[in-house]
Amino acid sequence: MKSDVENLSPTRVKLSVEVPFDELKPALDAAYRRIAASITIPGFRKGKVPNRVIDQRVGRAAVLDEAINDAINLNLDAALREHEIKFLGRPDVDVTTFEDAQPLAFTAEMDVVPEFDLPDFETLAVTVDSVKVAGSDVEDQLDALRARFGSLAQVERASAKGDVILFDINGTDDGAVVEDLVGSALSYELGTDGMLPGFDDAVTGAAAGETRTFAFTPEAGEFEGKELSVDVTVTTVRERALPEADDAFAQLASEFDTIDELRDDLRERLGRVKLLEQGYAARDKLAELLVESVDFPLPEGVIAQQIDDHFADGHGDDDHRAEVGDEVRKSLKTQLILDKIAEEHEIQVNETELSAWLVQQAPRYGMSPDQFAQELVNAGQVPSAVAEVRRGKALATVLEKAKIVDSNGTIIDLDSIMPSAALAGGDDHEGHDHDDHEGHDH
Repeated sequence: MKSDVENLSPTRVKLSVEVPFDELKPALDAAYRRIAASITIPGFRKGKVPNRVIDQRVGRAAVLDEAINDAINLNLDAALREHEIKFLGRPDVDVTTFEDAQPLAFTAEMDVVPEFDLPDFETLAVTVDSVKVAGSDVEDQLDALRARFGSLAQVERASAKGDVILFDINGTDDGAVVEDLVGSALSYELGTDGMLPGFDDAVTGAAAGETRTFAFTPEAGEFEGKELSVDVTVTTVRERALPEADDAFAQLASEFDTIDELRDDLRERLGRVKLLEQGYAARDKLAELLVESVDFPLPEGVIAQQIDDHFADGHGDDDHRAEVGDEVRKSLKTQLILDKIAEEHEIQVNETELSAWLVQQAPRYGMSPDQFAQELVNAGQVPSAVAEVRRGKALATVLEKAKIVDSNGTIIDLDSIMPSAALAGGDDHEGHDHDDHEGHDH
């Protein structure tokens, strides 16, 4: 095999490959085996049909057609390794010559990773908010804990924020029922923003037996961009009665004897959570700064393909397409930078790190880590998972060298407030449980 590379642009190359016919024997042999296993010819066992009989009954041309994909894949992989080409996306292959007893000649155009230089990480600096735990934050946490031990009492008045209502809901599109927006005897706490946009504003102030109507426009799905009408009938209004915040409550809800001790513990826990949030904020800001500090051309073919894949079902308008395009460019640029950092620093991912990532990510998909791991295997996505962990470790490497300060000018030592594994992990750092006192025995 011989091959040549032509640089079409900083992000695209053309690879020309010529393979002597005698080097195509492995692909031809594989083609004969597949055809022999798929045909039935009297006098021969299935899978044992001689090549000459296949040529007679099926045709040599069919064998060549069957062999060509294997031949291209094998030799394209070899040429990519020979020229150390780091390609992106899917190569565009064009067969120029492939006839019996003649060399195979083909070209492959593909987007490639562009060349660029990384910045000096020690010159990168970001500022994050200082950690402050306000008294109101502590009281909010205490109220949330009290709510766990509270009771609900039915009231005969208009609903207000904090009330738990029972309701029926019915959504329609020009009078036709929208099945996904139909439900009865549903429960919801007003003010938690857990329902459709506009629900809380429409229903707050409604009394039992009252129906409120509001408009809802889905951003995705069958009714994307279409204004639907939603009727909500409140059937019951219940007021949450909270226990007094006193020593007796502290003894009921925690391992502490006094309410002051419980408040101090909540304050300490909030402080730790806010430190973690500070670390995640530093990570996110540094990732943005890193992307801004490096300028290089992006492979437009890969970007166009990813955008087309996103809109393969035909949804979305020009504005949405432009928005997705911006997201794809930013994501691709970030990946290329982190991949180069990982390569230059010879970063590897071990089994323990991958397992920790699986444990962290699995809840997002409503799966156990084992189920999530099996789904990745089934979908052939394990290499992508390893790449994500590797990129996280690359960013953690930058964090170790960059300067992180808070709004007071204090230098932040991330190693002292959070494990490096957390900084290297996924970007889901919301949802920390600040008030996990329930269940302690006093």
